[in-house]
Order: sequence, then C-alpha cells, then structure tokens
Amino acid sequence: MIEAIIRLSLRYRLLVVFGIGAVALFAAAALPAAHYGVFPEFAPPTVQIQTNAAGLDPREIEHAVTDRLEQGLSGLPGIAAIRSESSTGLSVINLVFHGGTDVAADRASVAGRLTSLTASLPPRAVPVIMPRQSATGTAVVIGLDAPAMPLMRLSAITQTTIRPALLAVPGVANVVVFGLALPRLEIQLNRRALLASGFGLNQVAAAAHDASALLGGGFIDTGNQQLLLDAHGQTRSAAALAQSLLGEHGGLPVTLGDVAQITTAPPPRFGAALIHGKPGLLLIVSSLAGADTLHVAHGAEQALAAISPALRRQGIDIDAHALAPSGFVREALSDLGRVLLIGAVLILVVLLLALRDWRIALISFVSIPVALLVATLVLRALGITMNTMALAGLAIALGEIVDDAVVDIENINRRLIENRVRAMPLPVLRVIRDASVEVRGAIIFATLCVAVMFTPVLLLGGVAGRLFAPLGIAYLAAIIASLFVALTLTPALAGLLLARRTGGVAHVPMQSARSAYGRLLDVTARRAGLLALIALVFVIGMGASLPLVRTRFLPQFREQDMIAHYLAAPGTSIKTMLTIGRHVAAVLGRMPEVADVVEHVGRATLGNGHPDVNKAEVDITLSRSGNAHNATAERKILAAIDTVPGVRWWANSFLTERIHETLSGFTAPLVISVYGDTLAAISADAGRILHSIRPIKGVIVAAVAAPPNTPELSIIPKRAAMLRYGVTARALLTAIHMGYAGDRVGQVYQGSLIEPIVITLRQARRADPDALRSLPIEAIDHRIVPLGLVAHIRQTGAPSLILHNAGRTEQVITVHTRPGDGDAVLAAIKRRIAALHLTGNAYVTYGGSAVAGGAARRSLVTHAGIALVVIAALLALALKSARGVALMALGLPFALAGGIAAAWLFLGGTISLGAMVGLVTLFGLSLRNGLLLLIHYARLVQTDGLAWSAATARRGAMDRLPAILITATVTAIGLLPLALANGAPGDEIEGPMAIIILGGLFTATMLTLLLLPRLASRYLRIGPSLNDGLDPPRT
Repeated sequence: MIEAIIRLSLRYRLLVVFGIGAVALFAAAALPAAHYGVFPEFAPPTVQIQTNAAGLDPREIEHAVTDRLEQGLSGLPGIAAIRSESSTGLSVINLVFHGGTDVAADRASVAGRLTSLTASLPPRAVPVIMPRQSATGTAVVIGLDAPAMPLMRLSAITQTTIRPALLAVPGVANVVVFGLALPRLEIQLNRRALLASGFGLNQVAAAAHDASALLGGGFIDTGNQQLLLDAHGQTRSAAALAQSLLGEHGGLPVTLGDVAQITTAPPPRFGAALIHGKPGLLLIVSSLAGADTLHVAHGAEQALAAISPALRRQGIDIDAHALAPSGFVREALSDLGRVLLIGAVLILVVLLLALRDWRIALISFVSIPVALLVATLVLRALGITMNTMALAGLAIALGEIVDDAVVDIENINRRLIENRVRAMPLPVLRVIRDASVEVRGAIIFATLCVAVMFTPVLLLGGVAGRLFAPLGIAYLAAIIASLFVALTLTPALAGLLLARRTGGVAHVPMQSARSAYGRLLDVTARRAGLLALIALVFVIGMGASLPLVRTRFLPQFREQDMIAHYLAAPGTSIKTMLTIGRHVAAVLGRMPEVADVVEHVGRATLGNGHPDVNKAEVDITLSRSGNAHNATAERKILAAIDTVPGVRWWANSFLTERIHETLSGFTAPLVISVYGDTLAAISADAGRILHSIRPIKGVIVAAVAAPPNTPELSIIPKRAAMLRYGVTARALLTAIHMGYAGDRVGQVYQGSLIEPIVITLRQARRADPDALRSLPIEAIDHRIVPLGLVAHIRQTGAPSLILHNAGRTEQVITVHTRPGDGDAVLAAIKRRIAALHLTGNAYVTYGGSAVAGGAARRSLVTHAGIALVVIAALLALALKSARGVALMALGLPFALAGGIAAAWLFLGGTISLGAMVGLVTLFGLSLRNGLLLLIHYARLVQTDGLAWSAATARRGAMDRLPAILITATVTAIGLLPLALANGAPGDEIEGPMAIIILGGLFTATMLTLLLLPRLASRYLRIGPSLNDGLDPPRT
C-alpha cells in the first residue's frame, strides 16, 4: 500500500504538489481567524447556582436553602461533585459534571429541577443559574472613579449605561461590579413618633406599598379615537413618599414622613472597591466558556471607548485596563510566534549549510511548515483553540517532522549518488521511489512507537489532563501529518526537482563529518570499556539525584498581573479594610515595579467569589521593570505591604490563581479538608491542625477558610415575657429584619433603574449595637414593646461561612507555600496531622495543586511504564530479537539522565509537570533514532548482502550519520529559541520542556552515535535470512 501511494505521488507529482500546497495555504489563511488563548479550557463543566435570602445568617441559609437545593439536585445524571458555601444572606452551590457531558443539557436539567425546588425555599429566595464562564474567567477589569460625583450616582450610571454596553459584547458572560451602591428609598422609622401615632409596622408597610403601586389606566374609546389613560400616581421621590398617607389619628391625617425619615440611601455594604486608593467601582468582565479571550477583551475596549466621551464629560475617570489578563495572551502568543519564526529561519539556514544544495534543502524545509499547517487544520476540526499548549505540541513534534523529511531525502540523495556510479544507471524516478519505500516502513513503525509513548500525556486526568490534552493531540496530529507529507509531498517534490539529475549531490559538510566520525568511532572502539563506564556512572548519578529534584504542578507565570490577598481578623469592618487598602495603595504607588493598583473588599452581587468582608483582593499591574523580574518584584511588593499587625498576605499570578481555584475551589496550592460529626468539632480540629502546621518550613500563610468565631449578637427570645407582653415570634423576627436587613415593601422606576422601597432604622441606630435593645416590637394589641424586654441579647461567636462537599459539612484549611516546596510541605503536614488525635469520627483529605501534581506525576509514570511494555512487545514482534529490544531499552535511561542533568544545570533542580511531559517526549526521540539504526543494519545484511561484523556496524552508523546529525541539529535549533525564552510570558511551560528535551536529545544522540554501534556489533546477531535475528518492518 505504501509503495502504491509513493508511486502515485510520483506519477501525479504536479497534482500532489499543488493539492497539498492549496491545503497548506488554506490552513495558513485560516490561522488569523482561529480562536486564541494562553491555555485551553481546563475547568470541568460546572453549573453555579446562587440564591440570595437577605437577613438570614449562615446557619439559616444552610438549613433553609443550601440543604434543600443540594438534596434536590444531587440525583442529576453526570454530576461528579457538589460543593457549596452558605454565608450571610447567600447560598452558592457548584455542581461539577464529568468531562465530556453536554453542558447545555446539564444546565437545562438543573434549571428544570430548580423549578420544583423553588417553592420550598424562603420567600423571595430565588435560585439563579450563573452564566458559564471560561476557565480563566476574567477578560478585563475596569476601574471607575468620579471624585465630584456621589457613589450612588456613579453606581446608577454604571448599572444603566456601562454594564449593559459591556454585556452586549459578544462572548461576555457577566459583568460583576464591586462597590456598587445603587440608591434605594429608605423609610427610616422614628420610634417615638411611631409610638405616638398609634400605628404599627404593618400599617407603615401597607402605606408604602400602596404609595408605590403601579396600575395601568387602560383607555377610553370615543368611537373616533382611542385615548390612553396615563395615571401619574406612583411615588417616585423621597419627598413624595413622605407625603403619602399612613392613616388618621385624632382626626388629623398622618403621613409616612410623620413617623419616619424618608431618604435616598445605599443599602448596607457587603463589598467595596478602591481605585488607586480612592472609593470607586470595579467592573470585572468575564468571558463565556469557549469564547476567544482576545476578541472579548477587544470588544469590551471598543464598547467602553464608544461611551467614554459622555462619561468623561460627567467627571468619570476610567481605568480601562486596571487588570488586563488578555494582555498576557497577546504578549504570550506574540513571543511564542516570534520564537517559532526564529526557529524556522535557523532550521532553513542549518539545512542549507548541511546539505549545500538548495533543492534538497528546500524539499526538507518545505515539508516542515506544510506538516505543521496540516496539523492546525486537524486541531481546528477537533475544536481545539490555538493556545500555547497546542503550539508547544507542534513545537516538540519538530524532531519527528524533521526526521521524516531528512531521512527520506537523505536516503534518496544517497541512492542517487550510488546510481550515478552503476554500470547501468536506473531511471531517476525509480531510484526515488525505491529509496522512499526503503526507509518508509521503518519510519512508520518508529512513528507508531513514538505515538504509543506519548499516550500517557493523553491519559492524564483532571486539570492536568485538560491542560495537556491539546499538547498531546497537537503532537500526534503533527507527526501523522508529517508522515502523510513524507509519503506524498516529499517524493513528488523530489521527482520534480531531482528528476533531471543523473545522480545525487555529495554533501561536502557531511563528507567531512563522516570522516571525522569514522576516526571517532575508531577511538571509541579502543576505549569502549571506559566510555561505557563513564556513561554508566553518569546515568547512575543522575538517577540517584532524581529524588532530590523539586517538583511543582505549575511554573512561575511571568504575567504582568499579580493578585495579592490580605486576610484580617473575622468580623473586621469594611471601613477598617478600606483603611488598610488605602495604605497599601499609597505604598504601592511609590514603587517603580507597580504600574496600577485597584482593590476590592468582600463580595459583589452575583459575583463568582463570595468572601466575607474581612478578606480583600488587590489587583496589581506590574510595570515593565517589575514584570522583567517577576518573582523578585512579588517578594518586594509583599515585603512592602505586609506591615499591618494581624493581617496575613499572600500573592499569586492571575493564571496560577485560576488553576488553584479550579482544582479545589480555593486560591491556595494546598487545601486540607476536615470532616467529622459536627461543625463545632471539626472547627476545633481545624484549629489544632492549623496551630500544628504553621511552623512548618515552606508554609507562607495558613488559615481556616471558614472561621468559627466571627463576632455575632445572638438574640434569644424570653418566652414568658413574650406571652406577658403579647409579642409573637413572627413580630419579633419581622422587627429585627425590618430594622437591620430592611424589609422591601415596594419599588419605583427611575428610567431603567429600579429603586426598592425599604423600611429600616436610621443609619445611626443601625450602627449602634446598644440601640438593639430599644428596637420597637409591635404586640398583638398594637402596643410597642422594646426588644430588650422580650429577648436576651448576647455577644457570641458564630461561623461566617459554612462549607459543604458532597453534602457533608467540611472545614477547610488553606495553605500557601513557597514555589517548589509543595510536595515537601504536604509530606510534613501529613506527618503532623498523623500525630494529632482528632475528635470522634473526624478525618482529613487533601486537595489543591500540590496533590494534583503528585497524581499527575504518578499517572505519567504508571502509563509510561505500560507504554514501554507495549513498545517492547511491538519491537519484539518487529525485530524478532530480544537483544535488539534490550539495546533499544538502553537509550531510555540515557535520555532521562540527559533531561535530569539539564534540569539541574538550567532549571535549578526544579521541574514542573510540563518538564515531565518533556521527559516522556525524550523516550520517543531516543527510541526512533536507535530503531532506525538497527533496521538499517538489518537492511545492509539482508538486502545488500554484507556480512554482519564490526565493520558493517561502523558503515551502517556512518550511513545514518547525516540523517541523525541533521535531525538532532535541526530539532535542537527549532527548540533552542523556546529554551532561551524560558521564563518569558507564555513560555513558562514550553521553556522548561524544551530544556529537558534538549538535554536528553544530546545524551541520546551521543549514545546512538558512539555506544550503540559498538554494542550492536558485539551483542546483535544478524544473519542473511529475515528470520536470523532482526526482521526489519516491510512495506
């Protein structure tokens, strides 16, 4: 079959060249329209449900909302995990589905189930399914600041103008606004006036509701025309609401303004924002899953630019790039594209210098971009975006692509040279066909072995699997496309460009290299024992150092955006947090490493993060000087701002934080979950664990995610007093809810903005804990009774957040570690916890990137071992020689040792998961060169009729030298720019991978050229029959 394909390619060579050329041009033309991103969608399909229930504390939210929804949703098909958070007034449930499910169907099934569950929830508690966001989430963060404008006015403009404009951008999933203070009409009760009027809370609520009524008047039909009735009866302002009738007392009308102060005010804050240290709004624009991050960010910029002139005329300052992760995408792809272009130019130069013939060099070079372009079409058909992982897969496939091109054309040229000296030269096209067929079977078999060796990358699970799957698919697509090009385009081009020659071109550089190599082989033959001993010591030494290599799941990303967090004591107020934030902004504003600073405290309505107000996030944009020394800048920034006693700080790059959050739901690399009988018991155990692990070396910050002792005022009814005064439980709860949470009794429309009407207490009384005792309660006889007479009021501690995992209550400890120390810290933590005696049935589990990295490494090692067994079986079937298989196996430790040596020399002895993927790639490269050499030995004996001896082994090695040298050199040249760019934005995973491959490529090439010929001549048995030791794969 292969011979037929090559024969047809030569016969219809013009058609093949133009056809494949057209496909390549189509692929090149499609690249600008492709979807681009830094990483693939690494988050599993997730549906998030948020339910607001104002006024309920975390325990009430847990029992009344979260438990009911979890129980009702847990039976849905395809659910892999259910995680939830219950905090003050908010329930958040994350349903994580198995990968590969239909996300639209998942969301539809959740929506259908929620319809039946909503009726069992508290009044006005309506579950909302949040938009599905991309794994990285944020496309751009925008800061708004208006020094001369009230925050309520800025919030109204944002809600009615800016946010809708951004939501209209294609690909935008949500626009979350931190610091939003939308106006509401507050009826702030005056206790004394209400008592004197003789009216109760229910009458006030009814009067406010009536004043805000909105009813259509219909129309009058006169017969000749239709007159619409527009009744302007709805109250629209605080002054009008104050004039609304409450009732009559002593023969005189009583208005709402007589018993309360009516004012426009913002609601109680559970979040805030600072823009360059000043109060403002922070808009976080997130992209839909699958949307192009660059297109979304560009669309948001255009939408904002269209309305910016009008906003600036109103005195609104706009920071359009307060945080711009999309900038990292642009820079990363630009850098990677430039690196690959440099590599392509260097490859062409090397081919021209090595081959010294533009036709042969052109055939070899053209095959490389054509194979890569065909591979991009495959990726596009599979729906894979052009992210850095996919590009890395194409980059590391260069070795196989180059080898396919060089081996074929080098063998064609060598056979043309031999044909030139024949007594009766054969037709050139026949020589080209026979030379292509001669090597193609072996190359196909070698490609199959390489593909099997790379399957462990495709079998990675979890986030690691979703991150590296595009790399593996791109790699396999590239080597298969290369094989297709080698079977069709290479013979066709050779037939076009070399057909008029009677012989090949002798490569002067290769002739010189062959002469030098022959002398080197003679020397190594005399010193084979010493050389083998040196190689053995090197392999053993590198193997012994392997346990000392530090591993990490993720590299240090060189982003321009840095996310710093600070955590204060539970119960810290927003005012105190903003004071800390202004201090931080002032400190950072004086640092040359910092270009921009914005901050948000607490949470935003319908946002994805739901921290308490004692936690804040500072989004820092580094200057060029800061980004050039990212790790140093991070340490310097943390040292400068970590000056407030009792406040804990930590920082991540934007992408690192998103990956941590996807793995565990938290932004820490290590998460310890404690489960047990009761929340109090597991909280106590979590406190003991926290105290035990904080001194561990490598732990930067450790904290309990849901502190159990947030300050709380506990109101306990006095049942006997309630009976005596005629106060019902509902009346007591209604008064507390109205006074502090606020009771929404109506709403008015101001254009497109809805202003709620809320009954509450005056701000001064809401801010005074002592005033709680005098809160008016309406008895059944309409008397007003102070709360202090019918309830005990005590200050206690209570959880501000209750976490569930798979329906079980959990307490979580988040641990931030130094880069590269995750494994060591995890091992130390496990020892410390094992020495503790936890209460009752308590037990712990571990999560986060430290755990995921270990699981991914174990998966790689296990599946790589299985792949090696499969390859050994394939080699045994093909070579029919146990000794041949053993010689092939020798290359693996040499390649691994070279990769480890490169890690020590250039990576500081620390490797990430990407570098480990590079080690797996090395096995394939090493195997390919050795296999082709052994098969060439068999061909010399069984086809060319040479006797197997040391001289034959020497000749075979010298025959293969040009292809091995050119392949190794071109592969190294192609990867060298990636290695040199290690640490540049977007190259954090590919750089270490390239370094590891280059190190292993060097040692594997040295083994193939210097040791393998000698070992083969001594231990292999190759006879003239195809069954005498080595049986080369036939076509």
